[in-house]
Amino acid sequence: MTLAEKVVEITIASSLDLIDIATLTADHMSKLCGFDDEEQYRINLAVRESIANAIEHGNKYNLEKNVELSFRLTEATLSIAVRDHGAGFDPAELPDPLDPENLLNPAGRGILYMRSFMDEVELIRHTGGGMQITMVKNRKQPPDCPPTQNEQVAEGT
Repeated sequence: MTLAEKVVEITIASSLDLIDIATLTADHMSKLCGFDDEEQYRINLAVRESIANAIEHGNKYNLEKNVELSFRLTEATLSIAVRDHGAGFDPAELPDPLDPENLLNPAGRGILYMRSFMDEVELIRHTGGGMQITMVKNRKQPPDCPPTQNEQVAEGT
């Protein structure tokens, strides 16, 4: 972990009424990143959808199975990992929500939203069981900001 990296880890029970605890953390971390209100809202929705999917589809509302979240803030990115302890699934088998046959189906939009709102989204089977989704949002450095210490080292200054 570099000096500039900040990490927050949260574990919640598989209960929808606990989602707000995690999204408040997402809101705070996205503010620390300097994201504008629109980007903060998008990050919040992506986190909300990923946790709801973990609770409903992964853990099947089993209160004995937790959802684990990790928020990692670096100089370049905000990375959010959400892990459930369910049976897992093959992401390649998910129906396309944009297929005309699925357009009126209210289910299946969560991962589409995550991929639309975040810069990177990766779904993997966790080695310890369950699924983990990792979402990354790249930070944008204002043009008038001086380079960070790590950027200066990389440039050889």
